Amino acid sequence: MKEVSEIKKRVNENRENIIQFLRDIVAIPSMDGQLKDVGDRIQAEMRKLGFDEVRFDKMGNTIGRIGNGPKVIVFDSHIDTVGVGDPKEWDWDPFVGKVEDGRLYARGACDEKGSTPGMVYGLAIARDLGLLDGYTAYYFGNMEEWCDGIAPNAFVDADPQVKPDFVVIGEPTKMQVYRGHKGRIELKVTAHGRSAHAASHYLGDNAVYKMMAVITQIRELDRRMRFGMGYHPIQGFPSIAVTDVSARTASLNAVPDQFTIYIDRRITSNEPHDDVINQVKGLIPDYLQDEIHVEELFYDEPSYTGFVFPVSKYYPAWVLEDSHELVQAGQHTVEALWGEKRMLGTWDFSTNGTYWAGKAGIPSIGFGPGDEKTAHMRNENVPIDEVVDSTEFYALLPKLLAEKLK
Repeated sequence: MKEVSEIKKRVNENRENIIQFLRDIVAIPSMDGQLKDVGDRIQAEMRKLGFDEVRFDKMGNTIGRIGNGPKVIVFDSHIDTVGVGDPKEWDWDPFVGKVEDGRLYARGACDEKGSTPGMVYGLAIARDLGLLDGYTAYYFGNMEEWCDGIAPNAFVDADPQVKPDFVVIGEPTKMQVYRGHKGRIELKVTAHGRSAHAASHYLGDNAVYKMMAVITQIRELDRRMRFGMGYHPIQGFPSIAVTDVSARTASLNAVPDQFTIYIDRRITSNEPHDDVINQVKGLIPDYLQDEIHVEELFYDEPSYTGFVFPVSKYYPAWVLEDSHELVQAGQHTVEALWGEKRMLGTWDFSTNGTYWAGKAGIPSIGFGPGDEKTAHMRNENVPIDEVVDSTEFYALLPKLLAEKLK
């Protein structure tokens, strides 16, 4: 295939530019959804490469467009990161990073700034080689860490002319095509009691004690899930975990009158939303049903621009059939570029696919450099060769997808 040799040639010519671009963007802190500075740097690169449109959206995400064709494809890469914790616990500056054994170690190198250089350069190379004919192609650099799917939801909702037909998510996939993942629901369970002085605690109604039976049931439910309850042959086992707690008390010498736990419930496509909520409610003993309440959480924090887009913290599971044209085009792209077949995969964690595929029903796949297991860790890293090679995938995929659609 003549396009393959030309793509490889152009990617190799830009190798140092791609690597430096990644070094530049990981050096810019972008925790807590603060995307302005890193967005400016990415937009500068897109302008240098001649994108047709470069801008921020209302939320403050970065958008670059090439073309005006009837088929719309979005390359999605979140450019925010989790924090670094105590910088003293790092053996190197988490933003300057280090290169060792062909890997770049830095916050965000894998999750998920590592896909941005390949997407930006890949789209520019595809345009220059005529491989984007008939497409409107977007690079979408967004906020994802604190609320999966909110950025694409706001992007499409705020611009009714943006109607994606296909999405490529750049979360790390070890350079394999991924086609789905479990979803999740974030829940708040609150027990209500009555305050009293600890010296005469029997006059009160301790909210902490009420929750003890529920926590035990949650642990037992998770154990049962490991034995097949809710199992999905592609997405795997569901799970449930208590992830945070808080008590409301008048003082350290008073009985708490309110106790709250927060739950992360990972769901498969076999588990309807209402069934999951009712399952958690069913863990509450009958005699406490009026005193312990289950709530589905909402995300309504303003972005750094002040934009607010309230959404439920329900993130649907999704999976794309391996026979779908987009999945097949992804696999064909891997074979054409590297002469081998690679297994399809799914993520263990959640991505913006919860909106793209889970809520909006837009066919989506994942492809990105790095291993998700290093995400959020102090040794987060990405193989530099994968960052460069992923550029080839992003450049060739639209052409092979167009052929599948004929």
